Amino acid sequence: MDDLLSQDEINALLSGGVLGEDSGAGLSMEDSQLLGEVASIFSNAENSVFGMLSGKDVDTLLEDAEVLSQEEFVAKLPESPFVFRTTCGGFDDIPLTLVVEQHGALTLADLMMGGEGQELPSEPSELYLNAAQEGLSQVVGSSFTSLSGLLGGRRLMPENSASALAAGEWRPFPQLDAEAKLWVSPADVRVDGLNPFKVWSSMPLDSALAVAALMRQIMGEQTPKSSVPPPDEPPASAPPMRQAERPSAPASAVSGAAQRPAPAVDVHPAEFLPLGHGTSGGGNSRIDMIADIPVRVTVELGKTRKNISEILALTTGSVIELDKMAGEPVDILVNGKPIAKGEVVVIDENFGVRITDVLGAGSKVYSA
Repeated sequence: MDDLLSQDEINALLSGGVLGEDSGAGLSMEDSQLLGEVASIFSNAENSVFGMLSGKDVDTLLEDAEVLSQEEFVAKLPESPFVFRTTCGGFDDIPLTLVVEQHGALTLADLMMGGEGQELPSEPSELYLNAAQEGLSQVVGSSFTSLSGLLGGRRLMPENSASALAAGEWRPFPQLDAEAKLWVSPADVRVDGLNPFKVWSSMPLDSALAVAALMRQIMGEQTPKSSVPPPDEPPASAPPMRQAERPSAPASAVSGAAQRPAPAVDVHPAEFLPLGHGTSGGGNSRIDMIADIPVRVTVELGKTRKNISEILALTTGSVIELDKMAGEPVDILVNGKPIAKGEVVVIDENFGVRITDVLGAGSKVYSA
């Protein structure tokens, strides 16, 4: 009995592996394959976000995932990388850390602020770090949206997000020991015309195993538990059965199944009462039914469009120029729909608006 292969060894051989091969400390071959799908989701999200921000072709090369201790992981990273930490709301607050090379984080920040990703500062400022965090938040949000499908439609969202440049003795997951095992998936991001950089997606190993276990459970639930095999067809060379050899069904079975009359069903046209033109509540018009519903009235002084870099540059005392000329009527909106124009007045100590033109609001309400 000791010479027989176990099921894990059989699966390893079928997958092209070698007997006795370990795909990673604490990871089976199946776990590695399932987590490979998770790594592909993060890689595709990085490709999508960087491509959207840069407007250029992006090629994200996914490298082999590893199981490393925190100490081993930090030793493989470049100096002072950008670290983005978050938790997976909707799935036991599983912690996730993205690590980006510093010039990659500056490239992302410059693209977020409307730049070309080429003229980067020599030292990252707080403005750049905040922009890089927002860019990685988009990567994680896009990844969680795709991951939700693999986890049975769970509503996942990034929570408790924070970022910083790594300095001194640091760990990707400060709440864990230096020897704690991590699942690490590196990806090489190459934006057309820009210097390539790496992004590492990492989770604690027990969290990665929990994700793989849930994926395995969802896949098992989607697989039919029982199926009826198709009837076997007789061989082409088999001679036809003679009449005497064919089994005959009892006459009572034939008469009971094929000759039993179907039960009578009473079918007749549907009858409806004629629709009346009056109202049962005694109201004078349809508007009375909704007259007590509150609506939001907004007076719009003006509006404009700005890019993200201009918004981030706003400080106390900044002036925003609107598209309205001085003295031009302001717009009056009800639930976001324009109904009138007016002029701004002062009533005691409050602002007010005097209506100067109604845009046919009454007819719109009664035709609703």
